[in-house]
Amino acid sequence: MLGFPMYSPEITERVEGAIRLVSALRQAHGIILASPGYHGSISGLLKNALDYVEDMRADPLPYFEGRAVGLIACANGWQATGTTLVAMRSVVHALRGWPTPVAVAINSVTNVFDLDGSLLDLSLGNQVKLLTRQVLDFATMRKQSSWGANSAMYFDIEAS
Repeated sequence: MLGFPMYSPEITERVEGAIRLVSALRQAHGIILASPGYHGSISGLLKNALDYVEDMRADPLPYFEGRAVGLIACANGWQATGTTLVAMRSVVHALRGWPTPVAVAINSVTNVFDLDGSLLDLSLGNQVKLLTRQVLDFATMRKQSSWGANSAMYFDIEAS
């Protein structure tokens, strides 16, 4: 559960949950974000959590720099899933992340899970697997490249 106070940049002391979140993001090679669609956008809870990423601004890899980010939106109707995914992609771009080509939209109007929590829609399961594979593939490629080994990619513009 993401139970921590609203992000405030002028308050430098962080509660344990916010410290754990930012620490996990700093170590992550790939990220998967999921949000319900509230009023055509991401939930306030997720947005507040993402605001804490500002604590990573001075890191060697600031924000989500160099990380693949998979996106999942769940909403009561296709329109809200689409607008929520667009909002999430915009935030990931602003945080310098790489949204995966595939995102998952879950229309909660239909029964997605049975009473035991098992997925009823196999095509949705395949979409989630594809999204996960894209995040993992990107992280693996980045790690194997000289870019990943050096933590950042630099270009000598003068030599071009």
